[in-house]
Amino acid sequence: MKKLYFLIVILLLSIPIFAQNNSKITFQKNRYELAVSYFKKADFKKAIDLYYIAARVIPENEIGIASLKKVDSLRVILRERLLDQALGTWKKVGNKPGWAVDQASINAGKTSDKLVEINKTQILYFEKNKKTQEKKLIKTEDLVYYNGENSEDASFSNVILSDGNIWHCSINDSSNEMHVINVAKKDENGTEEIKSDNQERFYIKVDE
Repeated sequence: MKKLYFLIVILLLSIPIFAQNNSKITFQKNRYELAVSYFKKADFKKAIDLYYIAARVIPENEIGIASLKKVDSLRVILRERLLDQALGTWKKVGNKPGWAVDQASINAGKTSDKLVEINKTQILYFEKNKKTQEKKLIKTEDLVYYNGENSEDASFSNVILSDGNIWHCSINDSSNEMHVINVAKKDENGTEEIKSDNQERFYIKVDE
């Protein structure tokens, strides 16, 4: 009788756990199937986020492992696309988008422009004298992507500079405006997310 009672208790306790696991599996499968649908449409930005969620729900099962592999492969593809857009020279316009500011009034009192040149391996910072058109190299940074604290992170457009600051980069569909925002800082104690008063910079693409 005691054994039967014990068995009933175990079964009753197992029901919520089974239901919870079943719910997680259903949610994971739903995210995965949605990710596949976006992948087939070549909407890789939405697909990578959904694959990431699926990988995090149950990392060790078949769907979780497959999703993580997709996150890794899509991260490479999306970075290549972003870099293709970013290659070239960009002029800093301030902390507001170019369409939101009066360029003529901003440039009126300036003697130089701040430029950023991006190639496949480096970011070069210049000051360009508006009168003489002379360009002076201020500093050079290696182009280093930041994957987050673990390899499962879905972020693909974060760049970490030599001072430990991590910048999230986005470029509009026309590939003529770039927005960067300081999202975190990494040092010997780890990475600290910046949740308020983030530094922002906007750039417009220029011919040089």
